[in-house]
Amino acid sequence: MPFAQLAMVAWYASHMLPEGVAKGLEVVYEHANVDAGWSQAVHCCAVEVDETTGVVAVTDYVVFEDCGDVINPAIVDGQVRGGVTQGIGMVLYERAVYDDDANFLTSTLVDYLVPTAAEIPSIEVNHVESPHRTSVNWRGVGEGGAIASPPAVCNAIEDALAPFGARVRQLYLPPSVVADLVGGSSVR
Repeated sequence: MPFAQLAMVAWYASHMLPEGVAKGLEVVYEHANVDAGWSQAVHCCAVEVDETTGVVAVTDYVVFEDCGDVINPAIVDGQVRGGVTQGIGMVLYERAVYDDDANFLTSTLVDYLVPTAAEIPSIEVNHVESPHRTSVNWRGVGEGGAIASPPAVCNAIEDALAPFGARVRQLYLPPSVVADLVGGSSVR
């Protein structure tokens, strides 16, 4: 029976349904995980903070990434490094700004800062290939760099500012915010 006919019977000709079956349709869906898993990674970084200006420099960055069997390490390295760069940009450079009339004010690269190769440290990527749990050993890799790097950078900044008692409570940490943290105010 075509689905359209089944729907018509279920809603408009319920007298044709078996006894005890209610009018209408009910959809039940069960999701089973495919033969793969979730990407896993550990990100560690070190920063230097200029206490007078609030400028933060990421000096070292190390990633241990498990995306399953690595077929092309250069491609995986590039995906991880690109994601890490995006994460550093999110924390230290990139900010969408609107005026009171909702006009977008950071619509060009003159106004919207992105990190360049000069601001990004050498990113050490280490591949971890965990044992097979299923018939295939693959997981995602592209998102991992951008997901784990912002908290890694924020935590490194908070660690660097520990002598000042500063607590980092937001993602965007330009020099002005970091300088305020050094001065004793807490970002909420």
